[in-house]
Amino acid sequence: MNEAQHVICRPLKRRALWCLVALGTAAAVATAVRAVYRGTLIDVWVAGGLLLALLGLVFLYAATVQVIADADGLRSRTLLRRRNMPWSDIADLRVHLQSGRNQDIHRVGVLLRDGRTPRLPLPLSGSSADRPEFDAQLNALRALHRRHGAPESDHVPVLSQRTAGRGSAVAKLLCVLLLAGAGLAAWFVPVTASQKQAWMSAVPCTAGTTAAERGECLSTQVAVVERTEVGQGKQSSWLYFADDRPLNRLTVSREGARGFRPGDEVELTVWRGEVRVVTGEHHTWQEHFTGGGDVAVIAAGCALAAGYPGARVLLRRRGRGLPDDEVLPSALPFAGALFGTAVWLLPLCYLHPTGPLGSAVPLAWAASGTVATLGMLAWAWHATRIRTPEDAGDAGGAGAFEEETERFLAARFLEHTDYNPHDFGTHIVLGSGPPAVTPHSGPGRFAARRIPVERLTVTRIRRARGGDGETVHRSWHIAEIDDAGEPVRLAAAPADLTRIIQELGRYRRLPEAGRARP
Repeated sequence: MNEAQHVICRPLKRRALWCLVALGTAAAVATAVRAVYRGTLIDVWVAGGLLLALLGLVFLYAATVQVIADADGLRSRTLLRRRNMPWSDIADLRVHLQSGRNQDIHRVGVLLRDGRTPRLPLPLSGSSADRPEFDAQLNALRALHRRHGAPESDHVPVLSQRTAGRGSAVAKLLCVLLLAGAGLAAWFVPVTASQKQAWMSAVPCTAGTTAAERGECLSTQVAVVERTEVGQGKQSSWLYFADDRPLNRLTVSREGARGFRPGDEVELTVWRGEVRVVTGEHHTWQEHFTGGGDVAVIAAGCALAAGYPGARVLLRRRGRGLPDDEVLPSALPFAGALFGTAVWLLPLCYLHPTGPLGSAVPLAWAASGTVATLGMLAWAWHATRIRTPEDAGDAGGAGAFEEETERFLAARFLEHTDYNPHDFGTHIVLGSGPPAVTPHSGPGRFAARRIPVERLTVTRIRRARGGDGETVHRSWHIAEIDDAGEPVRLAAAPADLTRIIQELGRYRRLPEAGRARP
């Protein structure tokens, strides 16, 4: 790899991949020979060989992937596709984070000037071991882009599930599916309610009941239990009847099958052509009828569940003017509002599935709950507003802390420094001495390390980005600081960050501030 002229990205462990390709090819040949010799494709060895052959195709795809970058642009080659992108068409190179099983998977994405965002097959990083090689190749690609193109950003944009530039197709699809499920369940509410009401109001058949009307009344038959079968796990339980009269077997609950014994004489209650009740001397089984309230609760639950992915789509829509790598606010406040809505809506749907307009009590219940939901949604909308550093600075005029008081503010330096070795600090203590980094929230300055305020100069304050890491809360801001020529980042809540910066500036102006110790 020559950074000055060109960059060639190939998969790691290519020899191992080609060995696996050869193994898959050999398995395919052996499978074909065995199938011809045996004259059948239904064989365990043939199935195993076909599986190895398919895996060989997968490894062949992985072994032939290649990305080449030079003065002309990027050329991506795979087994099925080739793509050429000149540097003049590329607006920026970004990093996409995908959630892996143990660690995040890093991939390089390309932002084209027409708005498309294809991803390169290489370089790729799935662990901390190959991360240095990934970073080196990414830096080389960006160096070529700066030399032969015109990048839009001076830093590496990192896109994750939390950033504004990530697509919301999955959230939209999930929202639509849940709303469709809610609509389907709501359509079944009157059907199930009327069926249960018909069962509850059914009366025994009389001698004058016609054959056409006997399905709506209750008729009885006598039978003898031949044997029972209790299902395990999710298996069905059965009652078998002697001489297959009036039927061979009947599906019952597990408790119902355990309640009857072979030889028991039982009475079967038939309604609408189905056995609904089995009555014995010591036990009675009755079929469960799903009521309208149960289905209404399912419909309301699906509708409320659709609100969370809908809130995520709304937040992405709300932050469409942000840079792609800036972190969006969390949708958890909307989840809290949906949970609060479920507290009053689900019981109302269960008790009044066909609507709250029947009497004054459920109507008042629905009205007061709606007002509460609107209040919670308004709070969630306010809590998820996008705060800029300018807004935080205007609202965060807290002044300096008194010398005799101590305040522990949640804050993190994101780089390894002499006062924050190995990212040990979780809080910054202000007051009763110079600012210091501590690994705890107090009280006391045990294990605190003084911040060398005489070396620090705040250069800018910005919102959190995807490259700042998952330890940074979505609502926090980042202060970029020059530490005697070394860039460091300080993350904290907007108001707390303003207080910390004010205190750092106050101690920097004090005489002999650098000699004080906690």
